[in-house]
Amino acid sequence: MHEPRLLIVDDEKAILHMLTTILKKEAFHLIDTAGTAEDALALCQKKRYDLILLDVMLPNRSGFEICPLIRETTDAPIFFLTARSTDLDKLSGFALGADDYITKPFNPLEVVARIKAHLRRHTGKATHPSKTDYQYGSLHVNTLSGEVSIHGGTVELPAQVYQLLLFFCKHPNQLFSKSQIYENVWGEEFLGEDNTVMVHIRKLREKIEDNPGKPQQIMTVRGLGYKFVPDGGSHEHP
Repeated sequence: MHEPRLLIVDDEKAILHMLTTILKKEAFHLIDTAGTAEDALALCQKKRYDLILLDVMLPNRSGFEICPLIRETTDAPIFFLTARSTDLDKLSGFALGADDYITKPFNPLEVVARIKAHLRRHTGKATHPSKTDYQYGSLHVNTLSGEVSIHGGTVELPAQVYQLLLFFCKHPNQLFSKSQIYENVWGEEFLGEDNTVMVHIRKLREKIEDNPGKPQQIMTVRGLGYKFVPDGGSHEHP
């Protein structure tokens, strides 16, 4: 079985040591570290990584700046590590090609859980360029700019609601349980009683549905989960 190789990029030695130590305890043995953007880019040119943890505030060049350059060499999941936690920062990170956004200070065990979740989903995925533009009727999503529009008008979405919409756009007409949605969008194990998915579904409907009380796109399949139906259809909703 392929053993995953990880790259951690951070100029704080204490964080590099902490993450390396706990990841090795969790049986991740192939771990490289870099303290600068230049070292990170050089390593990505030489080796194939299965997941990259990338600090935003690096000397000389930011993680935001080098993320697209790294993305040219790999489709491996990229997690931003940063103290910048505004929705705009998160949207910028996702638009640049990141798969997750971890705010400092963080719980290292949570980071490990997210890494494991992403690696499970990423294993065996074919390498191919990510689609950058989704058009479903009046709904338009551009992942390069992070812009969402309905009937030609721009819609502002919080970062996690945007990620939820993007997940649905990538999987139209597919039914997903709450746990599947949570693990794919939030990158964490679903604990069963969490109403996060339902709350964010409601927020998304308020943004993209003509009548959020009678949704025609983000559909509830009672007892099973949700699916995105671009052309609308019969509906049930919480």
